[in-house]
Amino acid sequence: MNSSKRFEIFSRLKAANPNPTTELVYRTPFELLVAVVLSAQATDRSVNIATKILFQKANTPEKIFSLGEIELKKYIKSIGLYKTKAKNILATCNLLIQNHNSSVPQTREELEKLPGVGHKTANVILNTAFGKPTIAVDTHIFRISNRTGLATGKNVSEVELKLLKFVPKQFHQDAHHWLILHGRYVCKARKPECTKCIIEDMCDFNGHMNVNHIKAVFEQGWEFTTKDFGFDEEYLESGFSSFTLEDNYRFKKEFLLGDKIFPAFRLFNVNAK
Repeated sequence: MNSSKRFEIFSRLKAANPNPTTELVYRTPFELLVAVVLSAQATDRSVNIATKILFQKANTPEKIFSLGEIELKKYIKSIGLYKTKAKNILATCNLLIQNHNSSVPQTREELEKLPGVGHKTANVILNTAFGKPTIAVDTHIFRISNRTGLATGKNVSEVELKLLKFVPKQFHQDAHHWLILHGRYVCKARKPECTKCIIEDMCDFNGHMNVNHIKAVFEQGWEFTTKDFGFDEEYLESGFSSFTLEDNYRFKKEFLLGDKIFPAFRLFNVNAK
């Protein structure tokens, strides 16, 4: 994909949504930090339901730390991995109190020292809370970047570096939000709604995925699961030994992956017949 296409893509996304932002509900950088930590492997909706009640009771490092682990778990038990997340949030609160005067640090180095805060979470905080032009790459953005040809890569780090390099500078601040919202509501994992897409004519997808794009997504284990492809575990373990040309046609029809899916499965050591 060339630079003019990338510029047009983000120009259209901006025109459709001039002021994109996270769907997590927050009022302070600390509330956002807690919400993002909770959002790992959870929906924004489920996090918002939990934090609406939690933040009424405690919304500062001191107040959440004073709750203790047992009490905090009661507020977030509806969220996946809540036990681990409760421990991380309490440890983070303690570090913020002891080392940062109860404020959320504004550097990646300090953010990534906080329990439960990795590279992606740090990017989200820097971008959304502090206005830094970072581009956090989650499953949606990884998928869209590869699918559209916007920034292809075998892992999130590679995609992030290419996005920072190729996305026009004036769009860096909001690129993360435009892409994640586009992936969540239009360019969906299993059945992208191409007819509703405002960048469809700019996209390299056009009814099929490049072999390397499919392979990258499959290797990451994101979105395209064995269930999505109609395989059970036994079928997967057999090395797709019964994969047929008829299967290929079915995949093309159901997943719009085009003619290149068949050789793509050969890349996965498929004994196609």
